[in-house]
Amino acid sequence: MSQESEDVNAAIAGELRLMDPAVRASRSLAGALLDPEFVEVGASGRRWTYEEMLSALPGLDGGGADRPRHEPSDMAGEVLGPGLVHLTYETVLDGARARRSSLWRRRAGETAWRMYYHQATPVPAGAGSPDRTPPAPDGPA
Repeated sequence: MSQESEDVNAAIAGELRLMDPAVRASRSLAGALLDPEFVEVGASGRRWTYEEMLSALPGLDGGGADRPRHEPSDMAGEVLGPGLVHLTYETVLDGARARRSSLWRRRAGETAWRMYYHQATPVPAGAGSPDRTPPAPDGPA
């Protein structure tokens, strides 16, 4: 496996971990996956910082064993340069679809990949699928 493939796979693994309700409920586990300079533009248009996201994540949709989970599909990644991977994919959460884009970075001298930027864009009802509901909630999928 090439280094680029390994980097993309590491970013995908991190993205999927952030969808795990146990990770979302744990400030330390989620914090290890988010870059300290993390920024998100959520499906609602709200801008989130690292601290805001860590505080809110346990209560956002997709967290908690008794709440709906993000269902990802069509996840793909591209290495943009050394230590920088771009992921794109779609999620469905409780019937709401969103197209998502994340930048994962690994700083020089570090081994961990962390989500640096995330954006969720709601998919309008009727855009490629029947009867979809309102925009997907915020929070890294």
